[in-house]
Amino acid sequence: MKAAIFHGPNQPLTIEDVEIDQPMANEVLVRTVASGVCHSDLHFVDGLYPMMPPSILGHEAAGVVEAVGENVTYVKPGDHIITCLSVFCGHCDQCLSGRPFLCSNPETRRGPGDRPKFTWNGNPVNQAFSISSYAEKMLVHQNALVKIREDMPLDRAALIGCGVTTGVGAVLNTANVEPGATVAVFGCGGIGLSAIQGAKLANAGKVIAVDMLESKLATAKEFGATHIVDASSGDPVAAIREMTGGAGVDYAFEAIGNKKAAEQCFDAINRGGTATIIGMIPVGQKIELPGAAFLGAKKIQGSLMGSNRFRIDMPRYIEFYMRGLLKLDEMITRTGKLEDVNDAFRAMKAGEVARTVLTF
Repeated sequence: MKAAIFHGPNQPLTIEDVEIDQPMANEVLVRTVASGVCHSDLHFVDGLYPMMPPSILGHEAAGVVEAVGENVTYVKPGDHIITCLSVFCGHCDQCLSGRPFLCSNPETRRGPGDRPKFTWNGNPVNQAFSISSYAEKMLVHQNALVKIREDMPLDRAALIGCGVTTGVGAVLNTANVEPGATVAVFGCGGIGLSAIQGAKLANAGKVIAVDMLESKLATAKEFGATHIVDASSGDPVAAIREMTGGAGVDYAFEAIGNKKAAEQCFDAINRGGTATIIGMIPVGQKIELPGAAFLGAKKIQGSLMGSNRFRIDMPRYIEFYMRGLLKLDEMITRTGKLEDVNDAFRAMKAGEVARTVLTF
């Protein structure tokens, strides 16, 4: 099969012929139909997070089951699926306490004595995020996918595999935004737009979008933002406080992975408010917060993949899309083939796209 190989930070991915193994017990072979190009992958390409080369990146995908291994009962060949990097075992403490998105049980991955899933020129290739969707086929644990209705367009469904679930879930699951609450979202890329849609689904009273690009702010209004703040022309915290009578918002979300934006996210909340950091702040960086602010019961928290229970959440998001309550068509700014993956990263860094979707 064709796959895009990651050779190390700050190097272009190359399209290579890669051998893929047959599914072992609990594994599913999937024909990739579509893969979104997520900003998380760019963090590894830019060297902000470590990744052992050679690897196949990509994790936001949808496809069709081709074959299943022993003990697989959840899906069968021909089923349409979305993948999710929140692979769960179903019986560890995290899974049993209702937090399957935090499962790290190694039994969902092949062991060191097992055959490699992928080989290139006779050498093993690492599977990134337990998915590796920048490839014509994926070989994943059965608990890394959810079966979906067949009338759902798979290029739209791919977005739900990460960006939509991360952004919408941060609002609905992690922060539990209630109707009428005031919300600010820092960053209007794919995840930020999803957080804005999550706030709209939660019936938030005021949704303030913050970005430095006018085009992204215009898109944010189309996705449900009631107010916008251009952070390139002034202090966004001061603007948010002015829009909220000086108090600040009840909930703020950082969807960039930027130290300054995370600090502003916390500064923009009211007494008793909650700041949720969704973005991947680079390894080694620390954020600084005013200690006295905690006397006002202000809270800051992280969010991993929208605190998802993806086999419950993703079908619900599909229903929202089918009913016209969740915008996915408008989120796809550009489409391409596997060979276009490096240009997709370039366009993302330039702020030209909300999401690029690669189709196979």
